[in-house]
Amino acid sequence: MDSVLNLNDEAEPAEGKTVGGSGHHKNEHRYHGENHHHHGDNQQGHHGHEHHHHQHGLHHEQSEVDATRIAHRPRESPYPIITVEEAVSTVIKHTTVLGTEEVFYKKSLGRYLAEDVTAKDPLPPFPASIKDGYAVVASDGEGNRLVTGDSTAGTMPADSIKPGYCMRINTGAPLPLGADAVVQVEDTVLVRDADDGRTEVEIKIMSLPKVGQDIRAVGSDIKAGQVVLSKGQCLGPSELGILATVGVTHVTCYKLPIVGVMSTGNELIEPDEPLREGKIRDSNKTTLMTQLEEYGYPVVDLKVAKDTPTSLLTVLKIGLEKTDVIISTGGVSMGEKDLLKSVLQTDLKADIHFGRVFMKPGKPTTFATINGPRGKALFFGLPGNPVSAVVTCNLYVIPTLRKMSGCPNYQRTLMNVKVEKDIQLDPRPEYHRAVLQWTDDDHLPTALSTGNQISSRLLSMSSSNVLLMLPPKSAQRQMVTKGEIVKAMVIGRL
Repeated sequence: MDSVLNLNDEAEPAEGKTVGGSGHHKNEHRYHGENHHHHGDNQQGHHGHEHHHHQHGLHHEQSEVDATRIAHRPRESPYPIITVEEAVSTVIKHTTVLGTEEVFYKKSLGRYLAEDVTAKDPLPPFPASIKDGYAVVASDGEGNRLVTGDSTAGTMPADSIKPGYCMRINTGAPLPLGADAVVQVEDTVLVRDADDGRTEVEIKIMSLPKVGQDIRAVGSDIKAGQVVLSKGQCLGPSELGILATVGVTHVTCYKLPIVGVMSTGNELIEPDEPLREGKIRDSNKTTLMTQLEEYGYPVVDLKVAKDTPTSLLTVLKIGLEKTDVIISTGGVSMGEKDLLKSVLQTDLKADIHFGRVFMKPGKPTTFATINGPRGKALFFGLPGNPVSAVVTCNLYVIPTLRKMSGCPNYQRTLMNVKVEKDIQLDPRPEYHRAVLQWTDDDHLPTALSTGNQISSRLLSMSSSNVLLMLPPKSAQRQMVTKGEIVKAMVIGRL
């Protein structure tokens, strides 16, 4: 960590500017609440005059920040910068699986089972034919048989089979009493039919039948009491089909976390509002909410909070009353309007577990836990730049929600890919947006960069389905070369 901490920790301009057409983009600001203790804070960035000012807490009626305090605000973050691996580990350590609830099976798609599911009945519940043909007594061997009726799926045959006789039978139909084998129709010939020419009277068996031939025994697919679905299993279409097969219409699943999404910024307006001078439309909330909804999580729109302590606190309190996880974009960098961390600490007594991560994009990412009316809530303060918000949501938020939902393999899927062209490395580990392309003669897919990777450029996320996990630049390595194999995180449909 010493080598990381000695790196240039200045706020990244690309993640600290407001860019037209995007979400909220700010620099981290720490002039509120810096003297309050929280986990993992580095106190070196504090100044004496700040302590005196903040011993009385925040003044929420103020909508404007005093010019003197802006001029003398801290010039470096008090938060030690940590690695992505440390950040992920910290988030997961503070994430617990939610409780359970009973769910109607048709509403359980994508949910994770909290209990094993067992079959009440065997499948098939009766001996059934595997083929279209004739139910016979195997000991009769080859030769002629008189045909007595038929057995079709859905009805139990009324007659039993005696030696010298057979019964027509369809695939899946119950085996009549007395029969112990099925001869497929291809192994028979017609000997005699009825006067009307429509009904078989006698056939000849051309092959020697064996006991049990072409018969599904009772419970051969599923035995009564057998575990058909296991705890922790995700319920997809096939699993719901199994539930229907065994007659289980209600299952015990882990609860889904309710997620609140908010944006921050005086400059933000809703997408349906006309654009006014100095304003930009909020895109982050739409992007993040629809991504979470795509994964099946219930989402609450917490709207846009203004850059005042009062507005931020009001929205956060609403989120704590309604949700288990709050995601905010913007307000976590070094700008004079970035007040989120101070509101979290001073007013909500939150534990901020980290406030900076050694990565690109997403350096100002913040994670905190808050004791709220619903219990311990998780807070993710994501950078305001649209790309930074999406990348950090995939790295930290999605695995967290998966774990809370009972998913045993909650981390994102990684795979090896080839890069299409040379890529210059950044001093920080970079999560480079790309789209995969396959050709018939390739063993590995090729990753095509989505272009300019500046963190405010939302178009770089369009069509991207992986994040290339690029190492930091070093004296020995300046770039990843064309055709080189790198790890990629899957974030979309392949």
